[in-house]
Amino acid sequence: MRTTHLRRFSLAAALASSLALFGVSQSADAATPDVSFSADQTAATPGGTVNLSMTFTNNQTTDVWFVYQSVQPTWATTQRPDLKYSLASCSGTGVTCTGTGTTTLGVNYSVPVAPGTSRTVTIPVRVAADSGCNGNIAFYSYVYYEYNDSQSHKDGVFNSPTMRVNCATPAPAGTR
Repeated sequence: MRTTHLRRFSLAAALASSLALFGVSQSADAATPDVSFSADQTAATPGGTVNLSMTFTNNQTTDVWFVYQSVQPTWATTQRPDLKYSLASCSGTGVTCTGTGTTTLGVNYSVPVAPGTSRTVTIPVRVAADSGCNGNIAFYSYVYYEYNDSQSHKDGVFNSPTMRVNCATPAPAGTR
């Protein structure tokens, strides 16, 4: 009877160890985020444009076969209805967007995305000439993706840099 309990315990311990090792091997480089943002400038005036870049990186050890991503203004940005802007377009290799010309986007990536590779999207944020000023525009992005032959998935929310909308400086008197 003792031998049977010892065998069951050994089998359970071996199975638990295997599952723990398998789970650890699924995650790749944790230092690289799934999505990263950058901007070519931190501020603009009404009528100006800030180019926002967003990079999706496959940090898994298998191909990514499905990606859903959306880009929306943050709550603080929506509280300033006088700030007028649009996500003018979207460009990148292996990427298409829906919703350009509005304040939200859907981003579609051509799949598969191989392990360790990334796709970068450039999104011009155009501040309207009649926009308010002395406010901030920022976005968040929700990302959901499937990998490991769609048996595993991951999701998260990522924030863009904040873009300041400064008031245009009037030309000094007598310079016209």
